[in-house]
Amino acid sequence: MLRQLAQRSNVAVHSNAKLLGEVEAVAVKDDEVREEKELDALRRKPGLQPVPAKEIGDGVQLTPWEVLHTLGRAIALSRRGAGRGLAEHWGCLKYSQALKGALGTFMALSAEGRDTADYYKALQSDELGVGFALALAKHVLTRRYPDHSVSIVPADTALRAGFAVTGRDAGTSVGYRYRPQYFAEVWKPGQPSRVFPIVCKGNHSGASASHTQLASASVHADAVHIGGWTDTPALIFSTELPVDGPMTIHALQARGNGGELAHPAGRTRDLDMELDEDNIFPGILPPAQDGETVEPVPGFHIEPEKYAWFQHALARTGAAGLTAFAGDADATVPYLTNRQGRKRYEGISHAAIGSVQDANETLLGIPFVGTDHVFRLNRIRVEAFSGVAQDLFKHLAKRRLTRYRNEVHAHRSSWPTDSWDAEWGGPVSILPDGSALALRVLPA
Repeated sequence: MLRQLAQRSNVAVHSNAKLLGEVEAVAVKDDEVREEKELDALRRKPGLQPVPAKEIGDGVQLTPWEVLHTLGRAIALSRRGAGRGLAEHWGCLKYSQALKGALGTFMALSAEGRDTADYYKALQSDELGVGFALALAKHVLTRRYPDHSVSIVPADTALRAGFAVTGRDAGTSVGYRYRPQYFAEVWKPGQPSRVFPIVCKGNHSGASASHTQLASASVHADAVHIGGWTDTPALIFSTELPVDGPMTIHALQARGNGGELAHPAGRTRDLDMELDEDNIFPGILPPAQDGETVEPVPGFHIEPEKYAWFQHALARTGAAGLTAFAGDADATVPYLTNRQGRKRYEGISHAAIGSVQDANETLLGIPFVGTDHVFRLNRIRVEAFSGVAQDLFKHLAKRRLTRYRNEVHAHRSSWPTDSWDAEWGGPVSILPDGSALALRVLPA
């Protein structure tokens, strides 16, 4: 049962001029419908293009467990569930039997995954779409920037450090429901980060649904401008998960000279210091027309004077995601501001869904600290473990974020790639950020 989770298989990636044309045609038709209904036109990410073939090749090889690990890391700071953050990442485990694959074949939904799609189609495709898209995004950006590290940061949490994202947040609300779900921070110690807004969608319907989703994703991707007008690079994805065939990740990108958080040396921030919550006025200012200043359009604008602050916010938010994934509330609190949800980690969790950082495991020869969760798969009791490499977690817990980033960057290419640990007794995934997810059957 668990061997299937550790089986590496192919995942097809579709990104070419034909896809771009189909997405653009959907966007044009959607704009026409909105005009007929007298609705405001949507602002879409301009300059979309296929992802270069050299960066995606013939696709990617992934294990189902790596996809679930990527999903778990992505949702560790989510506000959608009742886990108050510290148990959010266990949501990935509900898909432990949803995927199947084998070496030399393409990954697809299992029988259980197909059955689940009949009842929870939108939720399953949405969440698995995140796992596949972010795994591909890291693959693409690691190839593009081989001497950098790539961190995935939830956009809502990062933006809340400087903006009132919704009306429930303190401050002047942005009042714009479109925004990317994640940022990819491409970084190297001591250098400015480069940031890519990422939008992930998924469906069980087919390629035409992916075209519609990518057209919608282009609206969300344009909601954040880092630097000049429409100059921020971005990645958008729609994962097609058919019930009767292999899955395909449809991908497009926008290139741009923005997104680089270059700032004067005098503004460089100490990442070990707590983040000061800012109150950036919402809106994106388009360039002047005929010398006349125009009204700002809805969205989030990170201008050059905020680059150092935003790099600080991304690093601290990423650290919070790691400590939450390891189940440590006390370590998570200092990395978040109040508007980002700091108080959620200071209170008492609901019964049965909390996590506590009190587990120690050695996986593929590396000591990890984290938290565990016991549940049943087809009536069989299994134990899941999530955590961070012990030496790296010690830096995070003691608020030595700079040292963590220095060391994890130095070891980014040396982590084990095995997907099964015989001594542990089950599938294991270790990501370059030093986090691990493992599963095993418990003795009867």
